[in-house]
Parts: sequence; structure tokens; C-alpha cells
Amino acid sequence: MSRQEKALRLLSEGTVIPAIPLALREDGSYDAAAQRRLVRYYMAAGAGGIAAAVHSTQFAIRDPKYALFRPVLAAVKEEMDAFEAKTGKTLVRVAGVCGEASQAAAEAEIARELGFDAVLLSPGGLAHLDEEALLERTRAVAEVMPVIGFYLQEAVGGRKLSRDYWRRLADIPGVVAVKCACFERYRTQDLVKGIMESARADEVALYTGNDDHIVMDLITPFVHEGRKKCFVGGLLGQWSVWTRAAVEIFEACRAARASGSIPAELLTVAEHLTEANGAVFDVDNRFAGCIPGLHYVLRGQGLMPSLRCLDPEEVLSPGQAEKIDRLRAAYPELVDDGFVREFLAGEH
Repeated sequence: MSRQEKALRLLSEGTVIPAIPLALREDGSYDAAAQRRLVRYYMAAGAGGIAAAVHSTQFAIRDPKYALFRPVLAAVKEEMDAFEAKTGKTLVRVAGVCGEASQAAAEAEIARELGFDAVLLSPGGLAHLDEEALLERTRAVAEVMPVIGFYLQEAVGGRKLSRDYWRRLADIPGVVAVKCACFERYRTQDLVKGIMESARADEVALYTGNDDHIVMDLITPFVHEGRKKCFVGGLLGQWSVWTRAAVEIFEACRAARASGSIPAELLTVAEHLTEANGAVFDVDNRFAGCIPGLHYVLRGQGLMPSLRCLDPEEVLSPGQAEKIDRLRAAYPELVDDGFVREFLAGEH
């Protein structure tokens, strides 16, 4: 079995995949050393993969004035290579791709060249394409790389997609998983049941990207027309922070689902995590500070050099830092400060 086949098997079985942020210095320059340290942190924390060049990494990395798409993917790939060589483990490498079919396919070619396993195909910025055109785009990219479909919430550029769309998407050979990040229960049901109606339903893994509903997605068995399907893992911006705790929560969810018994304390964790995500992702301000919120947590732990985004106007919202601090103190089961201190000590 090839390395990629092993990685895709892990993706199918389910794992924790943080969506990595972009490490920039205060002056806005790229900090390659910090980027690599962040990759090592996720692997040390027990993540089963990493997604790069996605929303959390900032889509503007593709802009020629920054030209960071390939450098970021290469840094992630090289650190994952070293980890796999050292440990014998195989992890899942996911590259985000976006734009019209030609751009997305070209980005998938780069990901393939760099040894990634699958691409997360963003629908953002394509409101002018109907569902048929989006499916044709998916088919074109799937000819290059295995595809993870993506239901993106409207607040960050997504749109409503039909249940039939998800059935037809799952029908496409080469679609290996779907990330549901619509942040809406009715649309989540449309996605899950649409996929369950596909003849390839068993070949398409469900990943939660609903950062507001992580635990509940992971413990809920969906039953439709005699079939049963569950979210097997998460590909999440929220899991790019406090990742060691995220891995522990994921394992608790998987154990609870397997046993058929959901501990009441896990339901409490679900609510605490949703509340914490509301602060980190700046829900009160329509997610305006979601990426700086991730940076704020990671900088506070010593894992990132600054809060800086490529767009210097993209900053924390008023009062957002205080909300994050309050929730971090209130819900210690969600954070991994002690683990990070040990990790950083081992880096020196």
C-alpha cells in the first residue's frame, strides 16, 4: 500500500485535521520558522493530518504580491515528511484549492507535485456558477487529485446548495470526503442525507467543519432510508488552537459513539466548546475577527509571532480578546497550555 493510500484510509476512518494559520511577523513578512514550528506542534499534539492553504491560512497567499501558496505547502510537506520518517506514522496532507476550474486544477497539480493526499475544494467566490457548473469543476479537479467537497457558510463566501447537489457530488469518482461547514442544521441534514442517497455513500467520509457544533456532529448517528452514517472526523479552524485538547475531545466522542452511550459531561463540553468558538471566531461581529482570533490564542501560547494578517485591516474586534481570555479561564478542559509549554521547551 502506498503512502497516499494509507493516508486516504486514515481520512476514511476519521481523524483530527487542524486548518493551519499563516505565521507572519509584526511587519507582515512571512515567518517560515514559526510556520514549521506550528506544523510540529499539531503533529506532536496528535493530529492525524493538517490542512493548509485553506481559509485559516488566508486565501490571499495566492496573490502574486505575496506568492506564499507554494512556500506554505512546501513547509507543511517537509515537516510532515520528517515526522513520518521519524515515527513511521502516516498523516493526511490536505491542500486547499479555490477559484474557477482551471485555477483549482492548477493548484491541485501543485499539491500533487508536493506530495499532498487530497484537496479541499472551496466553493467561495463562485456565486455566478450554478450547481451543474460546480459539479463539472469538481470532476475536473478530481481528475488531478482526490477531492474533499466543501459546504462553506455564507458569512465567509459560501451559499446554499441542494440535497441533490450533494448526492451528485458523492457520485463523482475521486470525491473521498466532504467537509460540512455550513453552520446550519437544516443544511447539514441536506448534505448528509444527499450523500447517503448516493451509490458511493460508503466511499465518502463525512468531516465536520461546523465549528459551532463540533461535538454534536461527532456523536450523532444519522439514519436515512435504512442507512447509517456518522461524521468520522473534523477539518476545522477551531482545531488549529488548543489542538491537544481537541484530540482528547475527539477520542472521547469516538468512544462514546462506539459505545452507544453519550456521557452527560461530554454534552457539557459540547456547549463550552461552542461558546469558546463564538469568542475565537468573533460570531458577534459576523466572523470579522475569526482569523485574528486564532492568532491571538496561538501568540499567547508562544506558537505564533504576531496577530498580523496579510490584510493589516483584519484585526481583532473590540472586546474579542477579553472574551477569549474569559472563556479560556472558565473552561480549562478546552485548552492545552501545559502541553504547549512542554512542547516549546522541547524545541529549544
